[in-house]
Amino acid sequence: MTKKHLGFLNFGHWIHRPAVDRVPVKPDAGQALRDVVQMAVAAEAAGLDGAWIRSHHWQQMFSSPFPILAAMAARTERIHLGTGVIDLRYENPLSMAEAAATTDLLAGERLELGISRGSPEAAADGQHRFGYDLAPGETWSDVAWERGRRFMEGISGAGIATPDLSSGWAHTSRPLRIEPHSPTLAQRVWWGAGTTATAVRAGEAGYDMLSSTLLLEDDGRPFHVQQADQIARYLEAHAAAGHHDGVSPLGRTGAPRTAVTRSAFVIQDDRDEMYFGHERASRESSGRLDGRRAVSGPTYAGTPEEVAEQLSADRAVQAADWVLFANPNQLGPEYNAHLFEGWAEVWRLLGWDR
Repeated sequence: MTKKHLGFLNFGHWIHRPAVDRVPVKPDAGQALRDVVQMAVAAEAAGLDGAWIRSHHWQQMFSSPFPILAAMAARTERIHLGTGVIDLRYENPLSMAEAAATTDLLAGERLELGISRGSPEAAADGQHRFGYDLAPGETWSDVAWERGRRFMEGISGAGIATPDLSSGWAHTSRPLRIEPHSPTLAQRVWWGAGTTATAVRAGEAGYDMLSSTLLLEDDGRPFHVQQADQIARYLEAHAAAGHHDGVSPLGRTGAPRTAVTRSAFVIQDDRDEMYFGHERASRESSGRLDGRRAVSGPTYAGTPEEVAEQLSADRAVQAADWVLFANPNQLGPEYNAHLFEGWAEVWRLLGWDR
């Protein structure tokens, strides 16, 4: 059995925290930030392979990933640190390239950066307030793909800026690259795909592909079957573009990687039963989001053996290289450490930890 990588995906909420001794707990951004660093430590101790965070603007959730990733890196040694995903509508791609390379070097080259156009959000004019607006005829999808290309150019080490030889600072006549440069970061960048068409485009461009618990399309088949087809179409597009035969247009080499996200809770004691026992009856749901038909997957809950059986029947989980479980960060590091141990036991039962 080939090793299948296991990680958590933290949404970074700092609202709706459980009461302590029946006393409500006020929202606390600082505590949520400190907690996720401790969760990365706990995940590494439990044997997980990844600690990933979401990024959302204008909400009481994590919004600035690189300081968080750097703090996680300072407390860990092995675990990979990821984003799912950075919304490129809000980013200057070359400034982000500097921040990403700096963080990756501090982390010992352990970042797994998920990027994309981003998801629906709370602010109607969020990008405008950050100083970004669409030119006539542009869409945010167009902007995101171009910023992704420019970001990859920035982290690739390619010369970009013209040296000013009269400044006293430029010591070469060759175009200047973004500094610092992390030599392997370009091999660890994922495109977040909510549709099959986006996954195909990610494959053609040479990105790794990250898919979540939600698809912005629904043909009536089970969620995991639709998502498995999305993975297959991505891999076909990646191969058809010739990336297996050499370097992709993004400067990447090597086999394509895929990741999916799930909600899964291993019931190990009465506390788990209280929090998540009702999820045993969870079903996938469909509706409309962002003007499209959408479908989201179910939550898996049960004993380690039951969750292992559910995952083994999930075609997309079977096809993916990484599986990320959304973790309830509001419940704190101690409870999440317990949760991670349950996930690790499922991986051992399935033989995916080898």
